[in-house]
Amino acid sequence: IGMTPEHAIQNAILLACGHGNTTLFRCNTGLGWAGKSVRRGDGSVLVHDARPLHAGLCTGSSDLIGWRSVEITQEMVGRRIGVFVALEVKSATGRTTVEQRRFIDAVRAAGGIADVVRSVDDAAAALSCAGRC
Repeated sequence: IGMTPEHAIQNAILLACGHGNTTLFRCNTGLGWAGKSVRRGDGSVLVHDARPLHAGLCTGSSDLIGWRSVEITQEMVGRRIGVFVALEVKSATGRTTVEQRRFIDAVRAAGGIADVVRSVDDAAAALSCAGRC
């Protein structure tokens, strides 16, 4: 199975921007099933007493999350704080969902860094790295 364009962009962003003052993680979301699993003779697995298992932050959470360490105001000179980062990675033609837009808006409203990015340059600009993270 080949890598999707968005996956390739995510990997490039993680390599280029996920170091120094910025820490990034891949944030997968999804639904699976948990319970007592029984492997059958044909290789399939049957799950008894199945219950849904929701993985990830929330519906609409961004593909890459983390923090960017920044130095802050005069009274706290020398201290560093982490600013939450949420980057929604899309291909050149990819579109955000309503839930993804809401997540980005909520992060921004709380003072975090959040944006839709389509390249390493977009991610660097969102992180204010002047082209180099």
